[in-house]
Amino acid sequence: MINGQIRDKEVRLIGEDGSQLGIMSAREAQKKADEAELDLVKISPKAKPPVCKIINYGKYKYELARKEKEAKKKQKTVEVKEVRMSPNIDTNDLNTKISHARKFLSKGARVKVTLRFRGRELAHVNSSKGILDEFAKALDDVATVDKRPKFEGRSMIMFLAPKN
Repeated sequence: MINGQIRDKEVRLIGEDGSQLGIMSAREAQKKADEAELDLVKISPKAKPPVCKIINYGKYKYELARKEKEAKKKQKTVEVKEVRMSPNIDTNDLNTKISHARKFLSKGARVKVTLRFRGRELAHVNSSKGILDEFAKALDDVATVDKRPKFEGRSMIMFLAPKN
């Protein structure tokens, strides 16, 4: 909130140079801000009394946007790649899927391994869990199991994360 939007009876005022000007009414604080030809901005609304500061609002908004942009640059987004299989997968096909997952993990992405069941395959869910265990064992050197195999809907899902 800025200038006329501040409706509190009392506010703690901080000057443009960062000095404490004390607790005063919102009107007095607004007068001081007008004298300095700057804006009165509510910095901390949850404090008792709320903290307001005399600053150039345009410059303040620009600084906040710049800090937010800088924080976004430093963030690292973790990509999730998916490897889909069916329960009657052949060993060579499984090895191909394992090599794909190994490549994804080496690039730092998490891997979502999905075992999809169709029709009568749902009757053999228990025996199919071994495929995911074998998959995780094959990637033991480069990955850790982030989430154990779990049955959701018509598929069994497991997450692998790269080892550091």
